[in-house]
Amino acid sequence: MEKNQLLRNLPKIDELLKEEIVVNELSSTMRTIVVESLRETIDSYRDLILKDDIKEYSKEDILKSFLELLSDKKGSNFKKVINAAGVVIHTNLGRSLLAKKALENVINVADNFNNLEYDLKKGQRGSRYSHVEELIKKVTGAEAAVVVNNNAAAVMLALNTLCKDKEAIVSRGQLVEIGGSFRVPDVMTFSGAKLVEVGTTNRTHLYDYENNINENTGVLLKVHTSNFKILGFTEDVSVEELVEIGNKKDIPVIEDIGSGTLVDFSKYGFTYEPTVQESIRKGADVVTFSGDKMLGGPQAGIIIGKKKYIDKMKKNQLTRALRIDKMTLAALEGTLKYYLDESEAVKNIPTLHMILSSKEEHKKRAQRLKRKLQNKVNNFKFALEEDYSMVGGGSMPAERIETYVIKVKSDKFSPQELERKLRENETPIIIRVSNNEVVLDLRTIFDKDFDTIVDAFDALD
Repeated sequence: MEKNQLLRNLPKIDELLKEEIVVNELSSTMRTIVVESLRETIDSYRDLILKDDIKEYSKEDILKSFLELLSDKKGSNFKKVINAAGVVIHTNLGRSLLAKKALENVINVADNFNNLEYDLKKGQRGSRYSHVEELIKKVTGAEAAVVVNNNAAAVMLALNTLCKDKEAIVSRGQLVEIGGSFRVPDVMTFSGAKLVEVGTTNRTHLYDYENNINENTGVLLKVHTSNFKILGFTEDVSVEELVEIGNKKDIPVIEDIGSGTLVDFSKYGFTYEPTVQESIRKGADVVTFSGDKMLGGPQAGIIIGKKKYIDKMKKNQLTRALRIDKMTLAALEGTLKYYLDESEAVKNIPTLHMILSSKEEHKKRAQRLKRKLQNKVNNFKFALEEDYSMVGGGSMPAERIETYVIKVKSDKFSPQELERKLRENETPIIIRVSNNEVVLDLRTIFDKDFDTIVDAFDALD
């Protein structure tokens, strides 16, 4: 059929709106979305005709395309994905998963009116931070706490409150770049603090700080480089040393822990990582850290420390702009309660459990998934092997966690093609390609998703 005739035969929107399939959709879907989907479908066919990509079509073809497009529009842009990549705190996949109690708390406050800023005992306006402050103090040993929407905001608020128009002294080797090209120096500058870099990339000494302190010094800042390690000829100044200078000069010490570790992972065979509690015990005046990394909770920036400094931050006008909402507070409270007993935290907080669970546990799970795959899928080869998972999220960069994986080979698809097809599955499956092999890492796969993975391979078989 000629191109012009194909274009003339395209049905009009009013005509399609009378089709039974479309009428049925209108009964359960907003008319705006239905009409928009029809219009985009027709536009798509017009473009294909003009490009000579199709030579014929039927009204049924158009309606089928319409239903596919409408299904996408009716769904959420947020999708559940299966993390088979073996990165526990995967920044691109939402970082830490919430624990059961945290989820229950979120549903409770989201589905009901609540006492977000209402003191039930006094019958008057209260503080939203009161719901978590005592809990944070109990878990960390700090005098006071306040919570904002992420750790970059926490650092900015702390510096803006204590160091606006003053100098913040920090080691040059700690001026890190975090995700999305955001850099600590830029955050500091935006806070109104003047950055004073001391030392070199690999070595900073106590005298580097001492020699740069003057009447305009506002804070001494230490940033934990949780997303990279410098090895070899290195030197760093400890928190205790900075606190000693700070006490002498009456200058507050801020430590940005970043990853928010509340558990001493060295007890479980991992490389030592400084904990939030240690920073407080060592005398840091203010400590900032994330809620959705090693802590295993929602996105949040938690600021703890001496009451006199935290109280100043609570009065800073920036605090209102950076404050967190009721659902984040509810999730944070539910997460922190597990930390009242470390064994409960390790068992119930998904991030901690995934990091600390044994490789033998995942070997048994890998065997079960492999059997399921082999029983249903014929044209792929599945091999069970030992491998390593990663913590991710800019935490423990040098740490590799022993695990078991299923390596997949196919004569039909290249590893890159298979990665794309699994990613485009109705429930996307995010894998890793290593040494030109497709790898499914059991440490970050849930048992409940085994059948979905099997069905995805079966559809490609």
